[in-house]
Amino acid sequence: MLLKLVPTEEQHLALLDTMHAFNKAADYVASVAFAEKTANKFELQKLVYGELRTTYKLPAQLAIRCISKASEAYKRDKSIQPVFRPEGAIIYDQRVMAFKGIDTVSLLTLYGRVLVGLLFGAYQQARMDAIQGQADLIYRKGIFYLAVTLDLPTPTPDAVTDILGVDLGIINLATDSEGETFSGKLVEQNRKRHHALRQRLQKRGTKAAKRHLKKLSGREARFKRNTNHVISKRILAKAKANGQGLAIEELRHIRKRTDSTVRRSQRSRHSSWSFGQLRFFLSYKAALAGVPLYTVNPRNTSRTCPACGHCAKANRKSQASFCCVECGLSMNADFAGAINISRASVMEPIVAGRA
Repeated sequence: MLLKLVPTEEQHLALLDTMHAFNKAADYVASVAFAEKTANKFELQKLVYGELRTTYKLPAQLAIRCISKASEAYKRDKSIQPVFRPEGAIIYDQRVMAFKGIDTVSLLTLYGRVLVGLLFGAYQQARMDAIQGQADLIYRKGIFYLAVTLDLPTPTPDAVTDILGVDLGIINLATDSEGETFSGKLVEQNRKRHHALRQRLQKRGTKAAKRHLKKLSGREARFKRNTNHVISKRILAKAKANGQGLAIEELRHIRKRTDSTVRRSQRSRHSSWSFGQLRFFLSYKAALAGVPLYTVNPRNTSRTCPACGHCAKANRKSQASFCCVECGLSMNADFAGAINISRASVMEPIVAGRA
């Protein structure tokens, strides 16, 4: 969950200076880790702690967090030396961060602690009591945010006797096994409009055009995100009301699996679609609602006839059309896929992440 900070001008500069120093120090720690070929935090602390305190002026606990950040980044890929953006996130734990009521947070900076105001809505306010552990201080377009972790109680999944299958696609973002379709038409129109506008502004190259491009940045992603929230909410509401579990295809490596089947005219649409976002929204919302969510093997779900079970590549006449060459059943291809998903063998239940 994101909490918007409303610092004074002086506090803003203090937070920004701290962020720059923290990430510059992280670059130094990463260089030592790479040179010494060690990701061990305790070994690194012996090597760099004094330098972080004297040269980079980091407070003790921020120095420890800096070592952890660099160590974890190096551990992910020891073949390269990690490099951090000057305005990369700072990890705050309970030793350097404390909430004062519901509208103020205390954060440690290079110049001591600052009490910064919080701006939030009803959604955030209702979940303030669930904030747990560490938080990330994020800087986006001149605005500071705290990305906090929520520890929400997860109800025991409901006992279900029926499964609602959901087929995720490109033309239709989602189709369920009862025939309800969630079209991607508006998302595609939005993508095309933003793409054309970006091209025009980039060609113009004026200061006004660059300001417009900066303002435009992120708008398309926010539209997609909102669309996926609406779709996942509606699907979960239906499953909950009908006492159903949910089943979707396993999405790992979906781009590799589907790249060869996507027409050239649809490639930009295919590559820009958020395959994992809708799955993630379904996952955590299902966990909070007590609805079991399963992944199923995607093999042949789009080629198998829901009526007679005949499986053939020829059954899939086009992106939108399914016609069984054995029994003659004709229907929407996404609907057929969703029915097969609802009946498929369960691979494994999805474990939802924290919100």
